[in-house]
Amino acid sequence: MSPPGCDLPADSPHGRLQSRRARIHQQIDRELRIRTGAENLYRATSNARVRETVALELSDVNSSLQLLKEELSGLVASGSSEGITAPMIPLGLKETKPLDWAPPLKELICRHFGEDGASYEAEIRELEDLRQATRTPSRSKAGLELLTAYYNQLCFLEARFVTPARSLGLLFHWYDSLTGLPAQQRALAFEKGSVLFNIGALHTQIGARQNRSCPEGIGRAVEAFQRAAGAFSLLRENFSHAPSPDMSPASLSMLEQLMSAQAQECVFEGLLLQAPGATHDCLAQLRLAQEAAQVAAEYRLVHRTMAQPPVRDYVPFPWTTLVHVKAEHFHALAHYHAALGLCDSAPVAESELPVLQQVFLVSAEARGPALPQEHEERSKLGKAHLRRALLGQEAALQLHAVCRALRQEDLLQAVLARALRRSLAKYSELDLEDDFHEATEAPDVQPKTQQRPESRTPSFSQVKVADIFHRLGPLSVFSAKNHWRLVGPVHLSRGEEGFGFTLRGDEPVLIAAVVPGGRAAKAGLKEGDYIVSVNGQPCRWWKHAEVVAQLKGVGDEGVSLQVVTLLPAAELPALGDRRPALGGLLRSQKECGQETPVPSRASPRPRPLLVWNRKANRGRTGRRLSPAPQP
Repeated sequence: MSPPGCDLPADSPHGRLQSRRARIHQQIDRELRIRTGAENLYRATSNARVRETVALELSDVNSSLQLLKEELSGLVASGSSEGITAPMIPLGLKETKPLDWAPPLKELICRHFGEDGASYEAEIRELEDLRQATRTPSRSKAGLELLTAYYNQLCFLEARFVTPARSLGLLFHWYDSLTGLPAQQRALAFEKGSVLFNIGALHTQIGARQNRSCPEGIGRAVEAFQRAAGAFSLLRENFSHAPSPDMSPASLSMLEQLMSAQAQECVFEGLLLQAPGATHDCLAQLRLAQEAAQVAAEYRLVHRTMAQPPVRDYVPFPWTTLVHVKAEHFHALAHYHAALGLCDSAPVAESELPVLQQVFLVSAEARGPALPQEHEERSKLGKAHLRRALLGQEAALQLHAVCRALRQEDLLQAVLARALRRSLAKYSELDLEDDFHEATEAPDVQPKTQQRPESRTPSFSQVKVADIFHRLGPLSVFSAKNHWRLVGPVHLSRGEEGFGFTLRGDEPVLIAAVVPGGRAAKAGLKEGDYIVSVNGQPCRWWKHAEVVAQLKGVGDEGVSLQVVTLLPAAELPALGDRRPALGGLLRSQKECGQETPVPSRASPRPRPLLVWNRKANRGRTGRRLSPAPQP
């Protein structure tokens, strides 16, 4: 053991680990300095060619940063030679700069809500700490809950502080996940969209790091990729006019397809684990062939999307190559399992023939059945499928050799080489038999799956959060969308008819009706006023029964009430008429012991660069985008 103050020996396991981490941190710092310089040049120049060159440099820096961070966090897990699985594509998180919420929030609280903004420094600091923590979430369930909690808080902020005509005035700065280019916008929707993007990206990282050599790991990976696809689908359907390429509809559609394909690949791996002894079962092997063909078809769709503009201009080249490699690899696997079903299995019952005939895509010019019953004919057809499997696996290896980044992925190389060796061994076994017949052309395998992993929306409602600015009052009344006038204190005494008004509703309690000529009417109370204080006690968060009980206990001395009157647009007071008399009416969140109900979403600003698309979500069910209240 080294004495205190001494470094660990460089050749010890801990010493080597520390050296590796130090080297990665140094490389990350270097890339960040390069990015800062390139970003400054990108913003300063107006020359199109210079901006194009700097954009390429930023893209390279972004790719390097993503790889270094993946290496640092150990995203790609290694396994034994028997449990080798092909690597998945994890998406890097969008990065952002620190944000000072205090000036605009304090000003808005003072100007619109009539309270001392400085008294909300604890709430503002809590919000800033939460946002800072979301910049480096852990690759785990806790990290997802952290991002979701911040997203739910943004829903509260939007409902309380944002109006169609006014934003918070903050400049939200985020880096593109695919290109590394900086983007900034004053719309809170950009912040929400970026956080939702990172929720999807974190799901991809969690899915990519699972050990898929066991059923439990495969199940977790499938769910993670389903959640990622759901997040990108939700973002694509509800946000528009994104200022960065990674959040454009074309990119989000590509990412959704990619995550669905990766989930389908995990499903195929799970079926392989469930059928280790099904080598001589024709039906099982042909179903595996169809499952592999389904994975290949989905990766081909992703590859076509990546090859089309504008996606091809900013999607990383290693991604495009890896998707192409997997499309060829699983297409070859489909023929390999078809060959096993034809060559190694017992004759098929006549009742199963109609089902098995649908496995193959036979052209109109082909003669004879797709699934011959004679052993010799089936062996010939199986050998033809093996030839196509060999050609496809060789093509996958050649594509793998093209990309320098992919050649560094030992797991992928091992997967491709193992599949080729397995097909060669089977072909050599069949080639021992004399075959003087004309070579048979193997038909394609019909893509089909028994388990399609549908996209799943992130579980926003499962993460319960309390509105940080709970003290300002219930969102139904006390938000930037509404304007009000404080009335009172008003002193009322009980008459024969009572106080002369009726109440309804909760949090806050509403004066539903005022008796004409009664005591409440004479005191100036009106129908639609909200009671915010009873005898000096803030009651914005009181239930109807609590206010009624307080009024019933009033004696001959009467009661002192304060109410707020909502103002229509035509009666909005000038800025100098705002009365800062609302302070002290609210109890703190701990004293209330309640959480804010689900806020009604504020309308988007007129034509910002990034807006919340309400039409796309109208009439849809099962997609809650606002935080749910805790019962």
